[in-house]
Amino acid sequence: MIRGRGWRARLTDPALQARAARLPLLRRLVRREGEEIFDLVAGFVHSQMLRALVETGAIEALVAAPSDAAGLAPRLGLPAARAELLLRAGVAMGLLGLRRGRFRATARGAALVGVPGLVDMIRHHDILYRDLADPVAFLKGETSPDLARFWPYVLGGGAGGAEARRYSRLMAESQALVAEETLAQADLRGVRHLMDVGGGTGAFLSRALAARPGMEGTIVDLPEVLAAVPPDLAARVRCHGASFRAGPLPAGADAVSLVRVLYDHDDATVGDLLARVRDALPPGGRVIVSEPMTGGARPHRAGDVYFAVYCAAMGTGQARSAARIATLLEAAGFDAVRAGRPRRAFVTSVVEARRP
Repeated sequence: MIRGRGWRARLTDPALQARAARLPLLRRLVRREGEEIFDLVAGFVHSQMLRALVETGAIEALVAAPSDAAGLAPRLGLPAARAELLLRAGVAMGLLGLRRGRFRATARGAALVGVPGLVDMIRHHDILYRDLADPVAFLKGETSPDLARFWPYVLGGGAGGAEARRYSRLMAESQALVAEETLAQADLRGVRHLMDVGGGTGAFLSRALAARPGMEGTIVDLPEVLAAVPPDLAARVRCHGASFRAGPLPAGADAVSLVRVLYDHDDATVGDLLARVRDALPPGGRVIVSEPMTGGARPHRAGDVYFAVYCAAMGTGQARSAARIATLLEAAGFDAVRAGRPRRAFVTSVVEARRP
């Protein structure tokens, strides 16, 4: 036994680990901890096999009809043995099932390919994967992440129309879930006019208007982004083409939504934006911030691993906790700050505040 050290330090002793694995009362705990540790160790392989399942269309094919590996291999563009390897990996990850030699999509697999934007986001991860090839160099700031060049729209570097449309399309595809979660947490009662700043092509605002019939709406975004707003929505809302970095925001709204906007930017830009939002609102007007957030004092994987690292790779923003966003809101002159209780923190969390 190791003396003079805490019980956590003792867990580094291989002999102690071996003894614990043999004790009936500890065996199950040791096995579960071992499996979870191995999942962390092997996580990068899981992510690459997930991408292969998406890129080959394997899950969609097996949603349509079960098949054995040999029968599906030509459609996947793989040798039969490698198709078998990939499909069995899908079974191990819970995305596929296997019965009597035939593979089929599970409910989880069908849900994965059915969630709007999720498949495109998995494909998009090849950029982040390259950026993390040397994670220590990345953390030291010694790399030049591709993600920082992928988002010139965020950097304000004069992105062309095609690039802005690609950004908006990728975000809009996943906006249905974000809108659902935001509207479940945010309080729009009594709002007459909602202005969605950084609102893209109006995916969130259109759902907010459907939830609150009679409410007016304004979208603020770059002109090349607003050019892709669907005509039926453009006919019902005001489209204000401008960068929120330059000049005041339009007046007239009694609520402003910032959906997946703040985490794209540093504190100085966020502080300036929130001040502009405050100036555009009347007394009693409210601001709604909706985006993935870190766990603050209780870190969680979605916010403190995935979104925190993604934002760091972008090089312009950061994932923040609800408490940090509240501090920024108060510094900009808002009060009555309230954080909603997210049902799915991996989708979005909401913080609201009012102008005194």
